[in-house]
Amino acid sequence: MSTLIESEDHRALRAAVAAFANGHPRTPGTDNTQFWREAAKLGYIGVNLPEAYGGGGAGITELCLVLEEMGAAGNPLLMMIVSPAICGTVLARFGTEAQKREWLPAMADGSRLMAFGITEPDAGSNSHRITTTARRDGTDWLLTGRKVFVSGVDIADATLVVGRTEDARTGRLKPCLFIVPRDTPGFRRRQIDMELNAVEKQFELTLDDVRLPADALVGGGTSHASGSGGEDTGLLQLFAGLNPERIMTAAFAIGMGRFALSRAVAYARERTVWSTPIGAHQAIAHPLAQAHIDLELARLMMQKAAHLYDAGDDTGAGEAANMAKYAAAEACVKAVDQAVHTLGGNGLTREFGLASLITAARVSRIAPVSREMILNYVSHQTLGLPKSY
Repeated sequence: MSTLIESEDHRALRAAVAAFANGHPRTPGTDNTQFWREAAKLGYIGVNLPEAYGGGGAGITELCLVLEEMGAAGNPLLMMIVSPAICGTVLARFGTEAQKREWLPAMADGSRLMAFGITEPDAGSNSHRITTTARRDGTDWLLTGRKVFVSGVDIADATLVVGRTEDARTGRLKPCLFIVPRDTPGFRRRQIDMELNAVEKQFELTLDDVRLPADALVGGGTSHASGSGGEDTGLLQLFAGLNPERIMTAAFAIGMGRFALSRAVAYARERTVWSTPIGAHQAIAHPLAQAHIDLELARLMMQKAAHLYDAGDDTGAGEAANMAKYAAAEACVKAVDQAVHTLGGNGLTREFGLASLITAARVSRIAPVSREMILNYVSHQTLGLPKSY
């Protein structure tokens, strides 16, 4: 029942975040640095990070609740998905003690952010085709490759880059994660021109023999037969970050859908044509009710995924996180579309703030993994059907 009925603490957190976010209205596309800092000061940004390193000691369950309520207030923070959820989780679970001390307290208090670079121009959703490689040069690493659609590199102090190293025993390339500070020589960024009205910009990264010290490797150390070195836990590290990414993307989408729906409901109550509020007509009311139902169902799956992840069930969380992201994205797109349609011409005006969500809502269908790849996952992993790729 814990995944169905929120605890009193969770309800109180939800109410507090909602009050905070609603008290800080923001125009889409404008700077949110102050909002981020104030949220961090209240403990919201690092709620999932370990208490020993300045965090709230809670989990992804609480972090996705925070992001959802911010989104429902029209003030979501995309970098919450990236910095505390992906990077913070990876470092908390697999970082060396020095890496944890350096990064986690600063992430928790909002003074430092970390971006996440995995997507490549030619790899798409196939992480096995990642070509960014790291090779040893004495005690250092040399990292070479390209990444695309990396959020917030300009405001992040470092980027957690997914590369590959050669396994000394098998000769095969295996994933590993490196912390690359923003101003490292050879680490270049180019902003991608997006038709997306978001404060967080998207970048293409080029790494040209970027020299990194040994301790830039997450987990540190060298490869060991026991699998205890940073090189040997790269795959585990990667999936430790990808499950929270999907859960948080679901929260982002649900919050956005709730915001759009609330605007449409308020309008339908007040807008009167032929002496009757348009919300009294089933052609308006029923689609809005359906949108609400879909968002609530998606939230249940999101909560299930978060609870499984926080309980340490990475396999179960992987399945639920993918389903949650799929359901939330579909619900969000439908809610935004219906909200705009409810307002008619007003839905396309800047005054009501819904038109920009048409593009933003599509992002949740595409990133961090497309709905088609999620359907591939479910059909193969859950239903046991043959792979098509």
